[in-house]
Amino acid sequence: MIQKAPINVVRGFLMGAADVVPGVSGGTIALVLGIYERLVASIRSGSSALGRLVRGDLPGAREWLRRVDWAFLIPLLGGILLAVVTLARLIETLLHDYPEEMAGLFTGLIAGSVIITWRLVGNWDTRTITVMTTVALALFFVLGLREGTTDETVGQIADPALWAFFAAGAVAICAMILPGVSGSFLLVILGMYGPVLEAVNDRSVVTLIVLVAGMTVGLALFSQLLSWSLERYHDIVVAALIGLMAGSLRVLWPWPDGLDSTKLEAPGANPVGVIGLAVIALLVVVALGRLGRRTRVKENEPA
Repeated sequence: MIQKAPINVVRGFLMGAADVVPGVSGGTIALVLGIYERLVASIRSGSSALGRLVRGDLPGAREWLRRVDWAFLIPLLGGILLAVVTLARLIETLLHDYPEEMAGLFTGLIAGSVIITWRLVGNWDTRTITVMTTVALALFFVLGLREGTTDETVGQIADPALWAFFAAGAVAICAMILPGVSGSFLLVILGMYGPVLEAVNDRSVVTLIVLVAGMTVGLALFSQLLSWSLERYHDIVVAALIGLMAGSLRVLWPWPDGLDSTKLEAPGANPVGVIGLAVIALLVVVALGRLGRRTRVKENEPA
């Protein structure tokens, strides 16, 4: 198990790098790398342990904790944290200075992710195609209801109640394991990005405790539902995830203002460079997908 830790740190780093990008989810990278269902299963086991602990069932909590794939999860979380700490400022600067180019890069990332994830569906029939199309069109339409994607362009709630922080945390944390949806973008849409950022900067302890409680409850409940759905309706769920990624391309369309707008305009300045970055990103994701499949096969081989 120890020799696999560096691989999981790298996987986590890639997920964390995606998490700091508005409109991109670490869950997308987990799908590309072939670790998505393993991640969801570990989170589900952890949430089950928490539920047993709350009910006072200590033996049951210990049993569920044993089922958590700690050798996989701990280095993965370490890689995510490392990426957030080291890349957040760099990516923020690049998004500000090169909005169209960065949007093109992320468009290629998501397009490549759709290609990779498409192969995970065992049977493409009328039902799976309908689910994928419906989800993609619905998200594409919903995203268009807001012209902007930042707290400067979307009105934020002034002085929200504590329960609003709980609800915002419960909803936004789902983006951690939901490909195609960014947690920061969900907070912007809910009008809570500004208040949450202010609470973090002001070190508002009570507010942050309520926010974390909401995140914990949301992740616990959603991971249970998602894991159950993957076990029973694998192809339908994956088709819906593909729809989410495809629909999110509206936010990533480079023109007119990169990731700061949901408007759709014709290519503007430097279209060749933007398209070139999109193609490069797509090819990198496809290569990562192949590497992920090979790594997964090796990990499943008997020692």
